[in-house]
Amino acid sequence: MTIQSDKIPFLLPDSDPTQPVVALHCSGADGRQWRALSEALEPPLQLIAPAFYGAAGHRGWSGDRPFSLAEEARPILELIDAMAIPFHMVGHSYGGGVALYIALQRPQAVSSLTLYEPSAFHLLRLAGATEAETFAEIKAVADATARGLATGDYRGAAEAFVDYWSGPGAWATLRPSLRSGLTQWLPKAPLDFHALIEETTPLEAYQALEFPVSILRGSLAPAPTAAVARLLAGALPNCETKVFANAGHMGPISHAEIVNRHVADFLRTNQKPKAFLQRTAVPNASRSSLSNREPKK
Repeated sequence: MTIQSDKIPFLLPDSDPTQPVVALHCSGADGRQWRALSEALEPPLQLIAPAFYGAAGHRGWSGDRPFSLAEEARPILELIDAMAIPFHMVGHSYGGGVALYIALQRPQAVSSLTLYEPSAFHLLRLAGATEAETFAEIKAVADATARGLATGDYRGAAEAFVDYWSGPGAWATLRPSLRSGLTQWLPKAPLDFHALIEETTPLEAYQALEFPVSILRGSLAPAPTAAVARLLAGALPNCETKVFANAGHMGPISHAEIVNRHVADFLRTNQKPKAFLQRTAVPNASRSSLSNREPKK
């Protein structure tokens, strides 16, 4: 069911979760991206899918201060603190970049982390000459998107954005309603790129994350996200990797069945027993019932 808090909409289970799976969507999508994953999960695993600023049906960024991953993550961290129990996290693309930020803020609360081609592009920037080509590639995409916004060519910028991530001609195959929705979302894209590229966390910081991590990507991944996946896999101490044949950056959507099956298996393997959850409740967090939130109007 869809629930509206005072800040962000959620797809929430019908009862308070005991082992929540917080799933973060890619740029241009919303929490509905994870409906199929929700159906693949079995109790006690239950999906919670927040929507980012600018997602369909959700308000845009206020513009009253600079945007960053910290600002995107703030309402999600409030949700996590309200649950006050350990949680699993799944992130795709931009959602993966936000998930990494959240994991560093609440490492004691994360049971596992699954990332499909996380867009932590700051790691390419910080790598300097060794990743100069991959960083230049994604910076060119970001700059082209910003130019489209500045000149008012939202549709053209949205088409180029989609064709980069999904392959040439992908825009033409979309339903008119999806093209319209992505064109309306386009003003958020430069904010996402800025937050991802200007993040300052060094690669070494992720070495402190000791919980199980699964890094996923498609065999047809663009060079920048393939490089990010490689860098993270080398830094995270408890990490497995998986490459999906013939899948690209949008694998969680284009190859949803096989990707969701793998994610569900990884989550099932890393479930925590009830006694563990009781011993490791997040301290000093405000406990509140998720099921008591007001329905979305």
